[in-house]
Parts: sequence; C-alpha cells; structure tokens
Amino acid sequence: RHGGLHYSSQIFIFGSAESADATGRDMSWLLLAALFGTAAGGGRASTPLLSLSLSSAFPEQLEFSDVCLEMLRVFGRRYVTYADCLVSHARPVRICQSCYSKYSSLREVYANMSSDQLAPGNVSCNDELLRADRLMLLYKLYSNLEDIWGDNPQSAYCSHLQGLNSQTLHFFEVLNQTLGCFEKYQQGNHSELCKECKATYRSLNELYSELDKNKSLCMDTEDAMNVTRHLWSKMFSCAFPREETVPVLAVSSFMVFLPIIFYLSSFLHSEQKKRKLIHRE
Repeated sequence: RHGGLHYSSQIFIFGSAESADATGRDMSWLLLAALFGTAAGGGRASTPLLSLSLSSAFPEQLEFSDVCLEMLRVFGRRYVTYADCLVSHARPVRICQSCYSKYSSLREVYANMSSDQLAPGNVSCNDELLRADRLMLLYKLYSNLEDIWGDNPQSAYCSHLQGLNSQTLHFFEVLNQTLGCFEKYQQGNHSELCKECKATYRSLNELYSELDKNKSLCMDTEDAMNVTRHLWSKMFSCAFPREETVPVLAVSSFMVFLPIIFYLSSFLHSEQKKRKLIHRE
C-alpha cells in the first residue's frame, strides 16, 4: 500500500526478457537521437552535432564470435532487468527479497562470459568482451551492481540469502501486524496506541534481535526495523521499560555508594585502632 503504514513481504517479479529488450532499444534510440540532434518523439531534425561513418567494416579476424555476441546481448537484458528491480525496491528497501532471482541470472551469464573455458571455435569470450580494452566497461558495470549485494559495510548484506527463510518471513508477518496496529490507533490518543500495540512491537524487537544473533539480517529487515522504531518512539512518543534497566540501576547505585562505604569502613577501622592504643597505654 502506498502512502500507508503497511509493509508487504510479498515477492514481486518485475519485467521479462522481451520488455527489457524493448527498453534497451528505446534507450538506444534516444541516445542516437540526442547524438545526431533529432528531437525524440517530435520528428524534428536539427543540425547534426556529429557525423560519423565507417566506409568499410573491420577485418573478419577482429569481429566477435556469434557465441560471445549472444552472451553480450543476454548480459545486457539481464543487467537492465536487475537494475530496474533495484530502483523499484529502493524505498522501502526490499531488494534482498525481491531482486535475488535477477541478480542470480546476471551472475550466471557473467560467470560464463568471464570463464577461461573456450567457446566453440576456440574463442575466449573473456578476452573478446572483458579484456579487449583498457576501459573494461562490462567488468565495471557488473562490479558496481555486485557490490550492492555483497558483505561490505556499504552493501545490503544479501549475499547469504537465496530466498527468505521461515524466520525472516515470520519477522515480516509480525511487522505487518505491528504496522496494522499503528494504523488502527494512530488517529486517536497515542497513549492508547502505545498500550494496545506494545505486545506486537515487543515481539518484533525480539525477532529482530534473534535474527541479529543468528547473523541473518539483511538490509530489508534493518530498514524495516529502523522505520518502525522511528514511528514508535518519534512519531507516537511511545516507550516501554527494558528488562535490563533494573540490573543496570542496581549496579550503578552500588558503584556510586562504594567509595562512601570504603571511606566509612576505613574511618571506623582507624577509630577502633586508636581506642585499642589508648586502652593499652
């Protein structure tokens, strides 16, 4: 639901190979139109900015093999599909649960392209496509999108996921219950919301802590928990005492009074010694 508090754990599949191919053709047409000064959609031509033509083709030994060209086309289609999925699920973050299949497909074709195994005709697509020039454009394009999925601090921590496990699915179920409770009571007194939604919100926090303990967190769950905590504490001004508050206060109080107890016992001990000395004299 757009504009509401409801989150959905449903996994959506975006686009197909045909639609991605059509998108790529449209983008290519727009780039060519801009390059040669043609207004897109208007059909009005202006003075060309650049005129470029080749009077003859490259020698046959420099042309790419059909196998490598087909890999390149598949890579382009899957790259567009994966990038579209990332953008579509950027806010709220749902890329781990929605884009894994697209990432897996892109990784598969890139692995074939970068393999050292020779294609039919003793052709190396790795040499033809990835190492043919200093720019290494395909490598950079793939690396940028792969970094989003990895385990570095700036990534989404999705690399360990091949789908949503039962624990993560349960987290999103409780998340929907919590946000549904927020939506039900947000129009009234917020103190009533804090009272009625405390149990589900506490359960959500416990599930999140369990996922963190098991190292099963991804950016989807982190973002969802951050948004929910912001709603609970900032928007609705709710709070509940943590269980560890009492032990912390007890230890803090003991540490505060420890110097007083020490000096008092030292004073009493010294006074007792003085009395013994006086008594002996």
